[in-house]
Amino acid sequence: MTIRYDKEARNVLGGELKPCSEDPVTGFFRNGCCETHAEDVGMHTVCAVMTAEFLAFSRSVGNDLSTPNPLYGFAGLRPGDRWCLCAPRWKEALDAGMAPQVVLEATHEETLAIVPLGVLKDHAAA
Repeated sequence: MTIRYDKEARNVLGGELKPCSEDPVTGFFRNGCCETHAEDVGMHTVCAVMTAEFLAFSRSVGNDLSTPNPLYGFAGLRPGDRWCLCAPRWKEALDAGMAPQVVLEATHEETLAIVPLGVLKDHAAA
């Protein structure tokens, strides 16, 4: 069962923030939700569906999300996994034409400070 840090968190559509992924467990708080906090300087608020193209792009810009790191209990991500990405990283991928799809109901409303809702909707996961 997911332990929520902020039960009042809202998604980009204005509704209750839904979990992004519990397998693998994601989020700044590693509770499955793309919640944020003042300590989350990266703004891990975008629930994205990983693709091979995005994972390769992320690795090429210095954030290797596909290689396991057992020291941190990180198995590495694979295409199809959902993960809470940093909003600025998602925007960087968008600008490079590599943005993965977004799960709107699980993307925190703070993302709207970086990316307009219309752009997120254009990249919404089915």
